[in-house]
Amino acid sequence: MFSMIDPQTLALASLIVFLGALTQSLIGFGLAVVASPLLYIVDPQLVPGPVIAMGFTISLLTLFRERGHLEFNGLQYALLGRVPGGFIGASLLLFAPQPILGLSIAAIVTVAVILSLYKFSLPVNKKTLFGAGVVSGIFGNIAAIGGPPMAILLSGKDASQFRAALSAFFIFSSTIAMVILAITGLLELKHLWLSLMLLPSVLLGYLVAGRLVGSVDKDKTKMATLVLCSISALVLTVKSVIELLPQ
Repeated sequence: MFSMIDPQTLALASLIVFLGALTQSLIGFGLAVVASPLLYIVDPQLVPGPVIAMGFTISLLTLFRERGHLEFNGLQYALLGRVPGGFIGASLLLFAPQPILGLSIAAIVTVAVILSLYKFSLPVNKKTLFGAGVVSGIFGNIAAIGGPPMAILLSGKDASQFRAALSAFFIFSSTIAMVILAITGLLELKHLWLSLMLLPSVLLGYLVAGRLVGSVDKDKTKMATLVLCSISALVLTVKSVIELLPQ
């Protein structure tokens, strides 16, 4: 089992996952936005399958904590959109070479950061929920980053409702994504083992966040997350461009 990943890579990946889980537990999303570009640099096999599996776990834990604030109104339309979006994302994964995928992940993170800096006031209805679900599916199956489209759409909710709604969406959408990856042959047993090896970092991030959730400044946490994401996207872009250059 440990031959899949060397101890140094596992230790670095565990630290990255801890930071991602801590971020998502505090602000409602962020595990994949923080972890995917960095994990892809560390070891490409960690994206997207293991990240999606860990996102499912942290969402389940967060929803348990915020269950009293859950309103599921309309989220089924976003989940419907996640299905075609997921197949589009999986198709891109099947046919794109690794450096192109690296650039795609960096681009998705950059778009997520830019959108997170602006306050969009979109109406929350069947069409916008379905559209956000499609985009979430494409982003999610390429890079496990399905949160930003839904986060932007649901940003008008208070913090607890926001975390609960996103967590409920992630639980179901992560399941859809894993099924699509399995159908297309992109999810193997090794990805599930890697997820289990990184699970302690997810649990630790959740537990630490539980002690901080009432005392940290959400805006400062979000801004620090966006800075980290921007740096990791830049590093991944440079790495992918170098790999594309003729040797």
